[in-house]
Amino acid sequence: MNPSDLESILRSEPRVWLVTGVAGFIGSNLLETLLQLDQRVVGLDNFATGHRRNLEEVRSGVTPAQWTRLRFVEGDIRVLEDCRDACKGVDHVLHQAALGSVPRSIADPIMSNAANVDGFLNMLVAARDAGVRSFTYAASSSTYGDHPALPKLEDSIGRLLSPYAVTKYVNELYAEVFARCYGFQATGLRYFNVFGKRQDPNGAYAAVIPCWIAAMIQGRDVFINGDGESSRDFCFVDNVVQANLLAALAGTEARGQVYNVAVGGRTTLGQLFGALRETLADNGIRYDRAPIHRDFRSGDVRHSQADIGKARALLGYAPAFDLASGIRAAMPWYLGFLEKDAPACP
Repeated sequence: MNPSDLESILRSEPRVWLVTGVAGFIGSNLLETLLQLDQRVVGLDNFATGHRRNLEEVRSGVTPAQWTRLRFVEGDIRVLEDCRDACKGVDHVLHQAALGSVPRSIADPIMSNAANVDGFLNMLVAARDAGVRSFTYAASSSTYGDHPALPKLEDSIGRLLSPYAVTKYVNELYAEVFARCYGFQATGLRYFNVFGKRQDPNGAYAAVIPCWIAAMIQGRDVFINGDGESSRDFCFVDNVVQANLLAALAGTEARGQVYNVAVGGRTTLGQLFGALRETLADNGIRYDRAPIHRDFRSGDVRHSQADIGKARALLGYAPAFDLASGIRAAMPWYLGFLEKDAPACP
């Protein structure tokens, strides 16, 4: 499917979508896009890591009529009945709810397992029993572990390096088993370092881009874990939204598989630091401090880069933003959010 056809297809045949983790970073971006396309949405969240302010921000970005198309369920994917309630009358499930972060999983593997494995299984069961038309879930590039080859191909994974990576791989295994045992297809999207508006710069597990932007705006030190030569395939959130919609509407031949979702690029942390500083300068904010290097972080991979050929071929995925254009698009939101809230970032 061509991404440019998505809007006309959805507007011509509105559907009912369930977005789990709807108050989170990616979930709220999915919600905003779906409501702007006049879809009906069920949103499920327990606000463990999501925020009510994200929902309010979405509300301000859609019309009152579009907002009425949201049915919000305050519930927990670890509770099967909450999942069943959310799945009632749903056509397509976009399962984003999870406890992210490699460091968080190392600090508390039991909590990560409960949300990411038990919760995922509950959602599979509830969606299967509700007879949904498609189930798309957030997988993770952490599944590649220590496999040295670049770019990463979906069929080649190494030894897993964190409890978080284990939980996301278990999701893929459960998806395979549900296809074999029940004929229920679930499509996994292995996200690579997603960034964009509503990505929280607060807290011990903040992602690198919002964390560094917050520090630069506030004139504080920026810390790089390692020598700055570790590299990542940073993916703007609008690309992820596109991939979710394409996967949900894909034909049967493309469902039940796992796809890389990224741009196919490779940026070192040192290069990222320079790109953020340059974009801030374009917005009138100068940051003159050199980054401070710390030890490598346990569980982190050294290099990550996706091969997105499979997603291009089978889903029609065509990322519209690279790192530079994504940072430019996201920067006004970060500037506005940080001016109002001035969060601290470790």
